[in-house]
Amino acid sequence: MIRFYNGKVLTFAEGFDITVAEVWIDKDKISFVGNPTQKELEEQFFEREIDLDGNLLMPSFKNAHTHSAMTFLRSYADDMPLKDWLTKQVFPMEAKLKGKHIYTFTKLAILEYLSSGITASFDMYFKLDDYVKANMDAGFRTVICSSTNDFGGSPEQDEEDYLKFNSISPLISYKFGCHAEYTTKLDTIKGIAKMCQKYKEPFFAHNSETKQEVEECIARYNKTPTELFDNLGLYEYGGGGFHCVYLNDSDMKIFKERGLWVITNPASNTKLASGVADISKMLDIGINIAIGTDGAASNNALDMFREMYLVTGLQKLRQMDASACPANDVLYMATVGSARAMGLVDCDTIETGKQADLIVIDLNMPNMQPIHNITKNLVFSGSKKNVKLTMCAGKILYQDGVYYLDEDERDIYKRANEMLKDF
Repeated sequence: MIRFYNGKVLTFAEGFDITVAEVWIDKDKISFVGNPTQKELEEQFFEREIDLDGNLLMPSFKNAHTHSAMTFLRSYADDMPLKDWLTKQVFPMEAKLKGKHIYTFTKLAILEYLSSGITASFDMYFKLDDYVKANMDAGFRTVICSSTNDFGGSPEQDEEDYLKFNSISPLISYKFGCHAEYTTKLDTIKGIAKMCQKYKEPFFAHNSETKQEVEECIARYNKTPTELFDNLGLYEYGGGGFHCVYLNDSDMKIFKERGLWVITNPASNTKLASGVADISKMLDIGINIAIGTDGAASNNALDMFREMYLVTGLQKLRQMDASACPANDVLYMATVGSARAMGLVDCDTIETGKQADLIVIDLNMPNMQPIHNITKNLVFSGSKKNVKLTMCAGKILYQDGVYYLDEDERDIYKRANEMLKDF
């Protein structure tokens, strides 16, 4: 067992209250939260005891939308509009990817996730065997979202992957989806709808990322992407959309009534000039919100602190209201919200029996002092430099700048740079 003591704990089990408590980890689960008696302490054998030194233990961040292996295109095709960036640069380069590339560049992303306090990714990509191996080798948690589109994949392949990857490891799970309406034929989308209904599973896709995407979908089907997906029965068992910058009132009504998740990606949408989603309105309506970084080709960082600041900051600008999109709401989106959007309902809070996906935030740093309000500090002044420890499924994978993976990070860096010659 591992014992965390002498620190502050934000459990999210009861709002944003921070208490002084201990947390014990037994294998991959949380076994105790509270203040033990001397007798309880004497009855336990701890393999490791970690003195938090007054720092904060909290649930980890979950990255609810990304394309991990796209680290291979970090800073490769910048300062371009989305359509040209995607069709002239990204798609041609992705066509050259082999399994070994997916493995290495996913490993590179995992390093960045861990140093940002992220313990799970909701990832949409391909060559899934290599992708899954990278995550399992690293001990990292991932939820795969099908990326089926006109360039690859099929409803039949989705079903095969669903059955395979939902039974391979506790760290791996799989959800149905497609890349987007504009990259996927209608018959294919209908086939995916049958899979969702057959297995009573949610559906996710890039949705209303740009104004052009929505206009072209309306021209094709006289419906927005959200209306089309809903009309086809894809949301019968829930799901959500990535980006959701241009949802109209009808779309928002569908998201609210279906209990769907908006996964917002402010850094990517800012860099590609896609727009600013009306998160404040969605919050007022009661729509579920989660946060993702998107891939390193369009962001270019995989940093949840930057995403959180942009979520609240851009809403304040959009609304011209400094009270819009409060910091605590954003912190909730990045932790509990993102976990639940991904179906990781046992990884959302610090409670007995939940998965031990935790981070330690160093409060003994200038940007966290003085301590008026810790949760707001995390969003407004927090940095990945404050991430002192990252634990996934009860294993410490990152602590004080050191990674505890199956290979040295320098070997990953070297291999990644050597692979650039393949493109």
